[in-house]
Amino acid sequence: MDDGQNTSHRRRPTHQGCVRRRWRATVRRFEESGVGRLWGRLSAVDFFGHSFQLASLAFLCFFPFLIVITAAADRDAAAVVAGWLGLDQQAAQAVASLFAPATGSYTLTMASVVLLLLGAVAVAGTLQSWYRLLFDVPGGGWRNTAARLTWLAGLLVYAAAQAAFGRVFDGWLLLSLTGFLWAVVFWWGSMYVLLAGAVPRRALFAPALITSVCWTGLGVFSAHYFSATIVANEQDYGPIGVVMVILSWLVAVGVVIHLGAVVGRELS
Repeated sequence: MDDGQNTSHRRRPTHQGCVRRRWRATVRRFEESGVGRLWGRLSAVDFFGHSFQLASLAFLCFFPFLIVITAAADRDAAAVVAGWLGLDQQAAQAVASLFAPATGSYTLTMASVVLLLLGAVAVAGTLQSWYRLLFDVPGGGWRNTAARLTWLAGLLVYAAAQAAFGRVFDGWLLLSLTGFLWAVVFWWGSMYVLLAGAVPRRALFAPALITSVCWTGLGVFSAHYFSATIVANEQDYGPIGVVMVILSWLVAVGVVIHLGAVVGRELS
């Protein structure tokens, strides 16, 4: 009798065992859900690590290129960045303090120009490698460099057109709609160019559309959150506080690119 009671006691599930089973069941249900499959796909391509990679590379390599190009075109790089983030006037002034030159003239050597161009091409190459990974496209040989240079030219055209829209169109709704449609064109063209035509245009439309939705959402969030954060960080930490906010925005851009491509590919 005692042996039977001991056996029954040993077979009785413990509280910890029940908790573990419930936890495994919850994890399994999450992994089988749509959100779980999306998270698994994003984790498989290391979207968060890639996003940090883009943030650091863009700040170190692309921003100097942007400063030189905008100066050559008699434009203000700080205004371009503030426009991308949707900043108000006070926050835009804080960003402008990062780009203000110590002197009124720029001196560039041929080596500096080459390094700036190589840095910008490296950023384009990073984005190209992402899209090849996300769309399962193998390496493309010599056409990679041409695609990267074409994309950089397209990015500058996109930035110039976006700034022009802000001067031409009145009203938040019309400006947002125009910006969204222009973003669809830009991201659709970006995917096709960087993938060197390896994926048909029709298959890229849904990823471009989802990316543009996320991009527009990031712009709305930036306009309402990053402006106040930049002003507060500049007051508390100085220029480094502004830099940290810009880096956070660049990380969010990387997340948007991955999320748009993965979700759009599932829908296409």
